[in-house]
Amino acid sequence: MIPVRAYFLLLTDYLRPLRPRVALLGVVLFGTIGLQLLNPQLIKRFIDGALEGRGGSALIPLAVTFMLVAVAQQTLAIWSTYLAEDIGWTATNHLRANLTDHVLHLDMGFHKGHSSGELIERIDGDITALSNFFSAMMIKVVGNGALVIGVLVMLWLESWIVGLSVTIFTALALGVMTGLHRVAVPRWKAIRATAAEAFGFVGEVVEGTEDITANGAGPYMEERFDEIQRRWLPQTIRGWMGWAWMWSTTIILYGLSTSIVFILGSWLFGIGTLTIGSVYLVFHYVEMTRHPMEQIRAQMEDLQKAGAAIARVDELMTTQTKLKAEGDRSISDGALSVEFDNVTFAYADGDDGADEIVLHDVSFDIAPGRVVGLLGRTGSGKSTIARLITRLYEPQAGTVRLGGVATWDAHVADFRKRVGMVTQDVQLFRASVRDNLTFFNNAIPEDRILDAIHRLELDSWLASLPNGLDTLLESGSGGLSAGQAQLLAFTRIFLEDPGVIVLDEASSRLDPATEALIERAVDHLLEGRTGIVIAHRLGTVTRADDILILDEGRVVEFGKRSMLAADPDSRFSDLLATGMEEVLA
Repeated sequence: MIPVRAYFLLLTDYLRPLRPRVALLGVVLFGTIGLQLLNPQLIKRFIDGALEGRGGSALIPLAVTFMLVAVAQQTLAIWSTYLAEDIGWTATNHLRANLTDHVLHLDMGFHKGHSSGELIERIDGDITALSNFFSAMMIKVVGNGALVIGVLVMLWLESWIVGLSVTIFTALALGVMTGLHRVAVPRWKAIRATAAEAFGFVGEVVEGTEDITANGAGPYMEERFDEIQRRWLPQTIRGWMGWAWMWSTTIILYGLSTSIVFILGSWLFGIGTLTIGSVYLVFHYVEMTRHPMEQIRAQMEDLQKAGAAIARVDELMTTQTKLKAEGDRSISDGALSVEFDNVTFAYADGDDGADEIVLHDVSFDIAPGRVVGLLGRTGSGKSTIARLITRLYEPQAGTVRLGGVATWDAHVADFRKRVGMVTQDVQLFRASVRDNLTFFNNAIPEDRILDAIHRLELDSWLASLPNGLDTLLESGSGGLSAGQAQLLAFTRIFLEDPGVIVLDEASSRLDPATEALIERAVDHLLEGRTGIVIAHRLGTVTRADDILILDEGRVVEFGKRSMLAADPDSRFSDLLATGMEEVLA
């Protein structure tokens, strides 16, 4: 059961900036309620007046007033609905933006454990489930609740016997619906969780369509999706059963209350306590309670979904990044030193466990402007070092420093801006080459882009594109070869002008036709910057000043490339003699 406090806090947090509109909605809403309560009084007076034989001079003004009040009431109802929808969507858009910003600042370990489809469903799907909660809260709960209270007050004023009877049935209906609401919320939470799992699975399948098809894994994926669907359907049925219970309850209780009102009205009219107009008034007021109660019942259904969504949103919002607190120290421009001081790291396996340690007490110091070739077998920790340098992860022990500044002493965005990283898989967006180069930053002038391309000697690459910078690329590979995609990535980094460049096996999938162009671009990219080149091929590290070799997460050799190559007892010399491709595979 989600406590009322959770609903209240969510409403107040995101409705506080919208207070003028909320206040206006309240005025319009209560004006609508007042007019709804007024019109039955006009009908009563009209009926009693007609039975008493009053002329048209007395009845026509009542009829005209009734029509004017009805038109005004409908106008205010439309206005209040518009205001409620506007407030609801504005509030949920703010919540959606805040949640997105929070998720984007979580560590990479969190994102590795949650698929993109799951996060989209939780950020958009769960919050969309709250949109009706925000927009309808005033109309269907506060408004209809106030209308029901107003009707009960008018019934008590008309006849305390009728008022007491209807009050008892109304309280009973609300009590039953509240009890059913407590039962239904956990069911809707399970539905939302399975929905997120389903969307996450679909996202993974779509992303891996090529590999799935090529390896004949389609039937297996269908079987997995079928298993999710088989869990989802019974959960959905159980969730909707809560709605069915509340719907049945309101129908039964309304039928009973109407029957009692007919009996009481007939009896009270027979003994002269009520007039015909009063009997109609009582029946009309009881009829008026039906619609608000059904609206409240429908809102209870939305509250079931909202309660589940609030729990999941709160769970996501309270998830904390494993990155340490940010500092405010700035990192200098130009080439930067890179220092690992007794760094130990393991990828987290869930919230309370850890996988096998990847780096064991790793220490090294790369001087500014030096280019280091980082070597090691698969799984030795090369890519992990690159991720720690870009602060995608935080080490469990030890310190990583950039330009003498520890990772947690600088702002994450500033820290990452000073490190440029190119991997063998370059992420492209469905946009122009210009937008892919600038990451949609329109403030970067075209002259600066063209200058970066020229300095990297990529003019021929740009000329090969059909529409130059305006060439539209598709998402994923974007229609470019691996080499062309990396040329684009090099230009991205050159525009950022970082102090450290990390090439994470960036030469392992180069298009042979553009390899020479790539090599020249890398040389220009590394000029005046500290470079870390991760590679399996001997030719890739010929430009390195120093060599750093890892083995099972430990530094086994670090020194100048020329000295290590000349030392027959060094591991690097052994790699040169035996062939790195075979030894490091």
